[in-house]
Amino acid sequence: MVLLQRNINKNLIISCDGGAASGKTTGARLLAKKYRLKFLSSGMLYRYASYLILKKKPKNQVLFLKKEFKKINLSKLNKLDLNTPLISEHTSKIAKIKKIRNILKFFQISFSKKYKNCIIEGRDISTEILPFSDVKFFFICDLKNASRRRFQDLKKKNHKVKLSEVKKSIKLRNMRDKNRKHSPLLKHRDALEIHTGKLNKKRMIDKMTKHIEKVMKI
Repeated sequence: MVLLQRNINKNLIISCDGGAASGKTTGARLLAKKYRLKFLSSGMLYRYASYLILKKKPKNQVLFLKKEFKKINLSKLNKLDLNTPLISEHTSKIAKIKKIRNILKFFQISFSKKYKNCIIEGRDISTEILPFSDVKFFFICDLKNASRRRFQDLKKKNHKVKLSEVKKSIKLRNMRDKNRKHSPLLKHRDALEIHTGKLNKKRMIDKMTKHIEKVMKI
């Protein structure tokens, strides 16, 4: 029996943050399935924004994205290949732009209001997007394991990808996210750290479940 069935009157909003390939997406998806929560990936939204800009090459990126994000279809978005090196590089650049961040921030907050039971993962969810979330997690993974994890995922689609390039990309992305001026990657004081380099999926979900039940007093 899942948590929401036992507490039908309780809404549950969870925020998950962490660096590139830290395991936050996997952890968030596992929780979404366990507790029947609506799932949203902030990183996927930024990658989609990059995808649109690279494809359409608009003169005014901000006005263009405002219009596009009013008609976004998450189901179609999930079918796109948004993990190319070009999109990854471009994403880290537009993530620095406050006006673009505000567009995506509005979308994510609206998502949480529409779906009272949801989980959103990204880099500034607990600190900027959903500081009011019921439960907060911060995912950590050492560079070696994070690089290997991302390399294995990318290799399924691109056999020419090199581990050294993936490692360099992750290191650069995390550095940019931690040092950017607007909404940098930070751990919220209430967030529980999840060290995915030391935990398998079962131990990870068990640790998060215990924390959720403790916070929600179940």
